[in-house]
Amino acid sequence: SSGINAEYGIQTNLSRMRNLVSRVSRPFSRICAYRQLSSINDLKKTALFDFHVEKGGKMVDFAGWALPVSYPDMSHVESHLHTRKGVSIFDVSHMLQLHIHGKDRVKFMESLIVGDVAGLSEDTGTLSLLTNENGGIIDDCIVHKSSAGFLNLVCNAGCADKDYAHIMEHLSVAQSQGSDVDVEVKPKHGLIAVQGPKTAEVLQQGISDDLSRLYFNHTTLTDVWGIPCRVTRCGYTGEDGVEISVPEDRVVELVERLTATSEDVRLAGLGARDSLRLEAGLCLYGNDIDETTTPVEGALMWTIGKRRRAARDFPGANIIMDQFAAKPKQGRRRVGLIVEKAPARPHYPVLNTEGKVIGEITSGSPSPCTGKNIAMAYVDNEYTKNGTQVQVQVRKKKYVASKVAMPFVPTQYYNPPKN
Repeated sequence: SSGINAEYGIQTNLSRMRNLVSRVSRPFSRICAYRQLSSINDLKKTALFDFHVEKGGKMVDFAGWALPVSYPDMSHVESHLHTRKGVSIFDVSHMLQLHIHGKDRVKFMESLIVGDVAGLSEDTGTLSLLTNENGGIIDDCIVHKSSAGFLNLVCNAGCADKDYAHIMEHLSVAQSQGSDVDVEVKPKHGLIAVQGPKTAEVLQQGISDDLSRLYFNHTTLTDVWGIPCRVTRCGYTGEDGVEISVPEDRVVELVERLTATSEDVRLAGLGARDSLRLEAGLCLYGNDIDETTTPVEGALMWTIGKRRRAARDFPGANIIMDQFAAKPKQGRRRVGLIVEKAPARPHYPVLNTEGKVIGEITSGSPSPCTGKNIAMAYVDNEYTKNGTQVQVQVRKKKYVASKVAMPFVPTQYYNPPKN
């Protein structure tokens, strides 16, 4: 069949689609350590594990968790494109969910991350970064200020043990100094991401809150089909959508209610999630950012508010702010690339037009929506201007690439109307 996504200008036949499926799926297979179901039994499991297996999910090892990379009803590319036009449900229950309590909770949180938590309105949140004293990124995270009197923190599963130990170490110090603060692992709660342009239409059928008033990065405690949940308008795909924190013993019920509402609601796996986030220009921790990367280098200075920049009171602040103020020609920066003819993969060298190595690919894949080979890379600062031509070495060949602005596909976050 042809025209799998005419909106983005892709016209393809079945043979080309099969080739695209193979090329898009390949990089994610390197992120996940694929295992047979016998060894999957040794992994941690979410409350949806049996549901995934029942639905034919291809289970893989991701950060020590058994999670579906895909389902038999759709290829990777089909699932990716479906998310851009319908609704997809992703199991993200492997993420670390924490509540921070006490009257000093905001001060404590700001001692760990770069975000302006004090400046958040109630029931709103932001993407932020846990940083170390050298200015490196320990993890990226989402923090929300709940009107129920606590902070809600969500961290990456691959960093969960490290993040938890880091937070608890600082908690012990804060408490020993008399701070009124405590940290609670959110007990027995799953987390699902419901993503795509029809999310609100579908979810509104099971919720009394007016979702037209729940904007991007806003959160609410509410019942969804009678199930007590936290619904947050956010996601990792670039599309409109929500993440729903739900009691483990009712998460299957919630997913079944969602999938029963419409043919537009489908299950999706880690493969589509990875290519969707890449099109949206979103970082994957461990690939695109890590403890050797500063927010300046990672093009993430927008996560640091004016007050925090001026106060320089977050870990590594002096190093980060001095680096930002210097605007050095030396150093590196995360950028987006369009690569001609060949897909770029992590660790492929980036060269200037004279053949000198100037950086390295951190994420790369064919883009299902644009039909182009897209990538993120770190390159020397003098090559970060839009339109700059470079080369990517793929095995023994060099391919022309151009620096472009990210996201590669426009994001569709649901923001308040502009006055």
